Amino acid sequence: MNILMLAINDPAGTAIQFSKALNRHTDHRCRLVTLETRYTHAWEKDLHVPDLGADGLEEIAILLREADVLHFHMTCDEHQPFGPHLPADYLRGKAVVHHHHGHHDFRSDPESFRRKYRERGRTHLLVSTPDLLHKLPEARWQPNLVPINEPLYRPQWGRFDDPGQLKVCHSPTRRDLKNTDDFLAAVREVNKRRARLHVDMIDDVPNEVCLARKRRCHVLFDHMQGYYGVSSLEGLSQGLAVIAGLDPWNRERVAEFAGTDDLPWVFAYDREGLAVRLAELWEDRARCRAVGDKGRAFMEACWSDERVARHLAAFYETL
Repeated sequence: MNILMLAINDPAGTAIQFSKALNRHTDHRCRLVTLETRYTHAWEKDLHVPDLGADGLEEIAILLREADVLHFHMTCDEHQPFGPHLPADYLRGKAVVHHHHGHHDFRSDPESFRRKYRERGRTHLLVSTPDLLHKLPEARWQPNLVPINEPLYRPQWGRFDDPGQLKVCHSPTRRDLKNTDDFLAAVREVNKRRARLHVDMIDDVPNEVCLARKRRCHVLFDHMQGYYGVSSLEGLSQGLAVIAGLDPWNRERVAEFAGTDDLPWVFAYDREGLAVRLAELWEDRARCRAVGDKGRAFMEACWSDERVARHLAAFYETL
């Protein structure tokens, strides 16, 4: 199948990773068209409209015409122009997929999207994390992926050679949504006990720099919003001990997909619990290392980019 992904901006670089993985691990062909860049993370691009000349814009028209599937990410739909081209002009004979990633407009008013999809007869709906099924129960959860065997996603050897320090990283795109204040307060509380937690707050840097800095750490704090982020998947793949606050609903859905309820996250649900988890990892570095090794093994066995890409391919094949 020819799959054309369309997005205003690529959410956390996930769309380009899906496109690459589909091309690498399946017989389908996938391209991605984007309109904007947000933050300064320098996600990899495919066809980025502001960078294209006349030939590139003509390629978009060819892809729109020849696609079997139009896969819209975030709030994008067929009425969003891509240069001079409107996807609505190319819908005949194509399957249309809408894929939600937790954008504020969707979270704040999911009913408006559900109503739109009912009116347009759209039934091919995806969400990126299990919690979003509460807002779009007609959808299918499609887990995000990371390319676990690329160098920046593999564990960095030698991280535990210095016995006197534990490096903890956090990479919030929006601090108000990622429990950043709770995290910093918990670190201060642990360090009052003469621990030496060193924080690497990774913010507004290119994605490759972010990944390189994460690899040099021992612990990653994602957030305590009840679900997990792409940051969790990156940290697990890199062999870090990953702390997040997955609630029972999300844990059950993740276990169903992974095929095991022995999940590798370190769970924390509030500031006090987070301080306890950080202190435990500081006090027992061997356990910290073992938790990271378990996370890497989990990604290899249960959440590889090949497995996730084939899961998405199986969805396309039902359309």
